[in-house]
Amino acid sequence: MNTLREAGTGAGARTPDTPRPVRTRPDRFARLRRIGGGPLQRTCLALLVLFVLVALFAPWIAPQDPTFGALGDTLLGPSAGHWLGTDQGGHDTLSALIVGTRTSLTGPLAVVLFSTVLGIAVGLFTAWHGGWIDTAVGRALDVLFAFPALLLAILAVALFGKGMTAPVLAMAIAYMPYTARVVRGLALQEKSRPYIAAYRVQGHSALYVTVRRLLPNIAPTLLAQSTVNFGYALLDLAALSFLGLGVQPPTPDWGAMINQGQTAVLQGQPLSAIAPAVAVVLVVVAFNIVGEDLGDRLAGRDS
Repeated sequence: MNTLREAGTGAGARTPDTPRPVRTRPDRFARLRRIGGGPLQRTCLALLVLFVLVALFAPWIAPQDPTFGALGDTLLGPSAGHWLGTDQGGHDTLSALIVGTRTSLTGPLAVVLFSTVLGIAVGLFTAWHGGWIDTAVGRALDVLFAFPALLLAILAVALFGKGMTAPVLAMAIAYMPYTARVVRGLALQEKSRPYIAAYRVQGHSALYVTVRRLLPNIAPTLLAQSTVNFGYALLDLAALSFLGLGVQPPTPDWGAMINQGQTAVLQGQPLSAIAPAVAVVLVVVAFNIVGEDLGDRLAGRDS
């Protein structure tokens, strides 16, 4: 009995006077806070979410039809009926800005999706085969690097006409080398790891190893690269629309709105040009900050 009593009072045993351990609930939002980063990164991420929501629900939240203009309402200042005034065609600036969010974000999204898919295919193919294939594809990518995306888009417009289809495809080809270079470098690093050799010894095909095993390991870095590319693609497409070669009226677009607002600036009503310009700057800066922060975190440089 004494032995049992002594054993019950040993290290790690609970006595009637020992307080019960306090169980703490896991912080379910800790992971979200880590993803969001600091206050600046969280603000930029919230801003991007806001713009995405506006693009999704633009037709329902726009106060007026942005394609309907009244000649008697041209170049009006801010008022209860027109919060951001009107342009030289009598269109409500706020409505055009809201509806133009969908067009302005859809084009860059298509560029990033197409360029990422092409870049992944080219990067994985060259890294896996190596040799003369890697050298030849590398030289071809160097040639594409010499042509700015905007220049290729203008050339595509000259060949196939104005609109969004030709510029988006041309910019996707121009942005593809950036993704392909990143994928190739990461794939070469992963290719030398033991788990890749283990799958090859087991007889798995190259397609299975690269797509099912290698690609998921480099996907986070690709996400960071695509986020940065989105901001630059938006800027290029807005510049193309500003030149009158992209989205054509009456479809609202931020770049086209800046172009059409030049007359309003000269007549003392600059809001129709300033509002879309501010929207472009905010989205581009937000995407760059979020993308660079995500890349730093993946590289182990947490701030």
